[in-house]
Amino acid sequence: MRAWGLFVAGWVLILAGSWLASSIQTAGGVTVTDVRFPGAGGVTMSGLLYTPKNATAATPAPGILAVHGYINSRETQSAFAIEFARRGYVVLAMDQTGHGYSGGAAFSNGFGGPDGLKYLRGLPMVDKANIGLEGHSMGGWTVLAAAATMPDAYKAVVLEGSSTGAPFAAEGTPAWPRNLGLVFSRYDEFSKIMWGVARAGDVATAPKLKTVFGTTADIIPGQVYGSIADGTARRLTQPVTTHPGDHISSAAVGDAIDWFGKTLVGGTPRPASDQIWIWKEIGTGIALVGFVALLLGTFNGLLNLPPFASLQHQPVMAVERRTGRWWAGLLTTALLPVLTFFPAFIAVTVLLKPSALLPQSITNQVVAWALVNMLLTLFIGWFSRKRPMAAFDNRWVPATLIALITTGVGYLSLIAADALFKVDFRFWVVALKLFSPAQFKIALIYVLPLTAFFLVATRALHGRLSVVRDGAFKQYGSAVLAMAFGFWLLLKVIYGVFFLTGRLPTDFDPLSTVVAIQFLPLMAIVAVISTFTWRRTGSYVPGAMICGLFVTWYVVAGTATQVV
Repeated sequence: MRAWGLFVAGWVLILAGSWLASSIQTAGGVTVTDVRFPGAGGVTMSGLLYTPKNATAATPAPGILAVHGYINSRETQSAFAIEFARRGYVVLAMDQTGHGYSGGAAFSNGFGGPDGLKYLRGLPMVDKANIGLEGHSMGGWTVLAAAATMPDAYKAVVLEGSSTGAPFAAEGTPAWPRNLGLVFSRYDEFSKIMWGVARAGDVATAPKLKTVFGTTADIIPGQVYGSIADGTARRLTQPVTTHPGDHISSAAVGDAIDWFGKTLVGGTPRPASDQIWIWKEIGTGIALVGFVALLLGTFNGLLNLPPFASLQHQPVMAVERRTGRWWAGLLTTALLPVLTFFPAFIAVTVLLKPSALLPQSITNQVVAWALVNMLLTLFIGWFSRKRPMAAFDNRWVPATLIALITTGVGYLSLIAADALFKVDFRFWVVALKLFSPAQFKIALIYVLPLTAFFLVATRALHGRLSVVRDGAFKQYGSAVLAMAFGFWLLLKVIYGVFFLTGRLPTDFDPLSTVVAIQFLPLMAIVAVISTFTWRRTGSYVPGAMICGLFVTWYVVAGTATQVV
């Protein structure tokens, strides 16, 4: 039974965390329903519908369409959706086209915004005279597409970290969109793209924004311009956070609550500061930790069964002690992936457009980065062949089978959490979602190159950097440093400069900057899984296989599909 202790602990964390998350998102009698509805061109759209108990056909309540940004999904809007629903609003948190479980290609059909607004207005418990639109980043362009298509179908808009006008929305005017609340954080990474200013803190001086507010003077944050009754009201607020930080900022959520409280009629008034959504994030975060524990516990338990007992071997260490050469190897392993990150991502953007064979832009970037690092690792290893390399006891067939079963059990746990509690595993933007059928097919394209990368990377990790007489703490610590320290350092430098100066030093590619945030926890998880399996089998193969499957699942299910 001891061999399965971690397996049991994983399930306990998953169920407890998922239950906590579900309790928060349904607090006060809110019902959360997974809905599908028809979109333009026969596309099926997806959303989570939050219905408060006060909203009925006899007593319709205000409605809000809440939309996530690029390469996110409907669950990313849960902080906003939970708080809107607690205030008596019916909320449709929608997947954009090409995201989550919505069909079509990303950017198509007005991002799906008109379809979402049409569906929301068709619900009998929604007061059609009091509908709000809220969108973060590209979700702002989604709700603006809805506002442009159905100009009389809404009453107010909140743009979180978004903008009117180029590149993907109609130009804003003093009268359009109706009753605009702009929440643009002081450290938003996309200020150049959105409002044409180098510093997000200077957005109040942006000529483009002044045009929308109908003024030539600098905009005063917090002041209401225009008239709510006439639909020309405007307000700018600037919480102290970043673009992705809007999702976990009580100030950003509170600004949206307050604006709809001023511009929509109905619902259940609550102070904007009365917020409980963070406990939902904590719950799904606990479930995400439980998922990793479940993978490790499943692997450990399977090793004690006859079909996989032959995989158990003591690992062979590479070196007797840490020397200057060892530290040089650690730094190379940690920094090389960071040095290639932006070049690889930018090269794919410029040179490799999505296609039917490679349909996801972000996944293409991740795979290109992985293959570049795989080749560089092999190249460095060839030149370092005189250095000691630990021997491995590799049994490919049972190693592959145990990896498939281990990952499959993890997938079943997410199916259970979705079925029982209507949640996924996530904290902030680090999220693990179930595949749609289309995404599962796409994953089959990307899993081989990503697994190849992890086979090479983890072989080098344990074959070059393992040290005789190291205990578990040092082994895990060395692995995490090798795999994740470079991204920690990169983000510390980028955001250190950003917070000190207000200027993003990587504003040439703000999207990849935000994507890099996910690499830090993801590579740390990879290091833990790889080290755990290597310590028990003396082989890098099972861990690399699990990491290849897990990371492919994580990336493909959590990003956008450009070509369908």
